[in-house]
Amino acid sequence: MSVVRAFIAVDLPPDLQERLAQVTSELREQMGDVPVRWVPAQNMHLTLKFLGDVSLNNLDVLADILRGETADREPMVISLGGLGAYPKTRRPRVIWVGVEAPAAMEAIQRGIDKQTGRVGYARDRRPFSPHITLGRVSRNATPRDVRIIGDILNIKKVGFLGVARVREIHLYRSDLQSGGAVYSRLFSASLNADK
Repeated sequence: MSVVRAFIAVDLPPDLQERLAQVTSELREQMGDVPVRWVPAQNMHLTLKFLGDVSLNNLDVLADILRGETADREPMVISLGGLGAYPKTRRPRVIWVGVEAPAAMEAIQRGIDKQTGRVGYARDRRPFSPHITLGRVSRNATPRDVRIIGDILNIKKVGFLGVARVREIHLYRSDLQSGGAVYSRLFSASLNADK
């Protein structure tokens, strides 16, 4: 049985990706050689659900779930700004820019999580916390590296970066290659512009 690594996400327009790339560039410069795996701008997106390994046989089921969750929803706007880390800036594992999303986006995410859970994918243990991942701190980071990252994140301010109009939700496959992950769109479900 063939499987692909897959996730469900919202794309960002090129202008926002460029602004995020600028934030990443500034952080890289400030952090120097601390071991962070930075996300290329073209791979930045708002993840709604990470599925992990997906059988190719399940792709139609996942497409149906996306169609069902988007059919009665109208396009919406999300805004980006702020800087932080998970689990917290003093113990950073993931460096992110925040996303302010309407309640309708959170409802779509909960619906996707519930419906994919019914067909065997693990439910999210944590509440939805919309963000754009800029980088992941390496497991090889020393306590000194972690302290440097935390200090920079506590000082650096990232204001409002812009808005994105969400018209579609996408199912992506992720292929891990030597140069990093390559994402390929498998399916797109449109929000109902007639609503």
